[in-house]
Amino acid sequence: MNHNTPLSPRPLRHLADVQRRVMSTAQLRAHGVSAADVSAHCRPEGPWQQLLPGVCLLHPGPPTSEERLHGALLFAGRPPAKAAKTVPAQPGAGEPHAPYADALITGLAALALHRFSSAPPLLSLDRIDVLVPRTRRLRSTGFIRLVRAQALPTAVQIAGVPVAPVPRALADAVAGLAEAGAVRRLLTEAVRGNHCEPAAIVRELNQARLLTRPHVVDAVDSLLAEGRAIAEDRIYQMVAEHGLPDPLWNVDLRLPGGPHLGGVDAYWPDLAVAVELDTRAPRHGFRQDDDALWSEYARKREHLERLGITVVHLTPKKLRESLEQQATVVRTALMASADRDPAAYVVVLPR
Repeated sequence: MNHNTPLSPRPLRHLADVQRRVMSTAQLRAHGVSAADVSAHCRPEGPWQQLLPGVCLLHPGPPTSEERLHGALLFAGRPPAKAAKTVPAQPGAGEPHAPYADALITGLAALALHRFSSAPPLLSLDRIDVLVPRTRRLRSTGFIRLVRAQALPTAVQIAGVPVAPVPRALADAVAGLAEAGAVRRLLTEAVRGNHCEPAAIVRELNQARLLTRPHVVDAVDSLLAEGRAIAEDRIYQMVAEHGLPDPLWNVDLRLPGGPHLGGVDAYWPDLAVAVELDTRAPRHGFRQDDDALWSEYARKREHLERLGITVVHLTPKKLRESLEQQATVVRTALMASADRDPAAYVVVLPR
């Protein structure tokens, strides 16, 4: 027997044993189930039902949240190439349920899968957002809303379901929310729950053109303040847990009788080492804002280093993902101070 040998129809009772009892009409055809049989089984009071166009639920009861997710992906996903020539799995061998190319769960459903407590439970959602390429010729229908993207992000696999990463899922969720409190809760949980950094969220909101909405801008302001506070806490944790000497926290530096040099998050005056957090994020939808802020960071750093002060540049992401490594970077800078020429005297003031 080769791949071109005709297959005899498989008994319909086998389909009732499929773990996820939702299949596309193309999958059913691959099992030898004709279109007429599908229609007969999906008639009123029949054993099956049509969940979505081209997607059948192989039992008469309401779909589970898992079945709704897989049904949405079966409807929106591009069928795999040459699917008709694929030999179906034999009974008991497990059922392939991955014809989900070019489709990801996004929005509130994705956040529920990412275990956001501030997202509604899956079964309570009237709508499931599915991210597809802009070129897909489909329309939203039933409980599915199609969200189109120029390029799909890399999927996160959760319980066998391809899901949009948190920043993209947040942007798609926020696009459909008008209540400021709901938006603020989702954005805050993303940062507090260590799902992602504020800058990644703001970039996605910016690309989705959501930063013109006042309630979103207010939530972003709270998000950035929350993100900075969390990053500062991680610096305190780094100093305490990795045996670094205590610095002066959150201070401004000035030349005696001279200009303001800028603020730093931590400063060791005897060793002339400063730590500065980079919490940049585009705030108003313009790349120039980000570039201008980076130029300000760079000018301040260059000025301080000309005065003999070493500036260690840390980001919230580095502190979250590799705290011990960042402690090593700071410790190395502190130890190297003995090999440098003495720094210029600067005035240290509370910030």
